[in-house]
Amino acid sequence: MLEVRGLRAGYGGVEVLRGIDLSVKAGEIIAVLGSNGVGKTTLNKVLSGVLAADAGEMMFDGRPLQGLSPAEVVEAGLIHVPEGRKIFPNMSVRENLELGSYRRARRNRAANLEKVYATFPRLRERMGQAAGTLSGGEQQMVAIGRGMMAEPRLLILDEPSLGLSPLLVEEMFALIQRLNAEGLPIMLVEQNVVQSLEAATRAYIIENGIVALSGEARALAADPALRRAYLGL
Repeated sequence: MLEVRGLRAGYGGVEVLRGIDLSVKAGEIIAVLGSNGVGKTTLNKVLSGVLAADAGEMMFDGRPLQGLSPAEVVEAGLIHVPEGRKIFPNMSVRENLELGSYRRARRNRAANLEKVYATFPRLRERMGQAAGTLSGGEQQMVAIGRGMMAEPRLLILDEPSLGLSPLLVEEMFALIQRLNAEGLPIMLVEQNVVQSLEAATRAYIIENGIVALSGEARALAADPALRRAYLGL
């Protein structure tokens, strides 16, 4: 689904990504892990067309991503749920969700809205409520639901557990696994190492703008040297 090779990017002449290599296959959950400032969000911005790459190659389902606008990336089916939710607080829950189908899957808006409500029953109860008045967990549901409205072929989730209570974090990871079980490939970009490795098929650990380690998630989780050196466990 996604192939990234030698990706370099940054801001104002400062290089943040220094040659990233990674891939996501159909049906996988891929975890991209690392602490703040290592380049995870920069990677997501480049993949989404928000930030231009300085070098490297990005292919999505055999099609180059370089040079595509954010709208064209969305139309291709690569959907990014950003860190911090980025919902529209003064708009209703339903209006926020419907915006997810603005550039893709507009004809299926009503059916997809029902799918989102079936996944998140609380959003049906609050469909007319201003999204900014929801709890943090409910706002995250809106953000993911908005992504689902575009019928993603690959869903990038940037820090979906950030700021949630432990119980809601458990629910969030259960949801991620359920969406994947229904056939949706997911690239999970997280700081929550333990639960990300439990959910993922494979994982990439980023340090200083490069992939420091990668491999099967279970093997990485069980590696004592890795846990000490990279995960702080």
